[in-house]
Amino acid sequence: MKNKNAYIAIAIVCVILTAAITVQIRTMKEENSAVSIIGANSELKDSLLEWKEKSENAEKDLDKSLKELEKIRQASATNNNNAEEKQNELKKYNQLLGLTDVTGDGIILTVSDSNAESTSIDLSNLLVHDTDLRNLINELANAGAEAISINDERIVSTTCITCAGNVIQINGNKVGSPFVIKAIGNQESLYGAITRPGGYTYMLKARAVQVEAKKTSNIQITKYTGALTQKFIETSK
Repeated sequence: MKNKNAYIAIAIVCVILTAAITVQIRTMKEENSAVSIIGANSELKDSLLEWKEKSENAEKDLDKSLKELEKIRQASATNNNNAEEKQNELKKYNQLLGLTDVTGDGIILTVSDSNAESTSIDLSNLLVHDTDLRNLINELANAGAEAISINDERIVSTTCITCAGNVIQINGNKVGSPFVIKAIGNQESLYGAITRPGGYTYMLKARAVQVEAKKTSNIQITKYTGALTQKFIETSK
């Protein structure tokens, strides 16, 4: 009987020990698992912080690059504008000097000696004189003409229009009636100035000089080829 009780006691003790060991093992596993999770979370957190820092640095670099690109664009636009302005100025001055061919809308004014045969008036009034051409040129220039020619002789600031016997000299070349004056510019302004009541063409018509003005598109005026052009070319070398 004593032996049986001893066995029972030993069995109970073994069961208790087994249960205790099992609980201890489970506790250790749970602790190790918790430690592993904490370690993994810590590594993940460090990795996230590292990538966050890289992302922020990349955003800063991108923002810096965009600002530099904007500066370059602005500088390029400024240079282009300056270059375009200088090109326009050069084109304007070349046009004023008559150094380039010009094509555009404007008017064509044809002035011819009178064909009247009356002897009751001074015959010289029936002819077109150098002063008549100069006055017409001044009216067109004041009306904003960008380019003017007479019988294909380009009119520039140094052009001389003088009388040479029965003909007129322009830029040193002899030209005669009829005088075809081409003017490029605003058609309405040019036509209005040259045909206005009391204008110079009215005075010419009063002398029986033949005058015809018409608006024309795509007028071509060639560049000046006189001494001024040659001097400009020589000084540009």
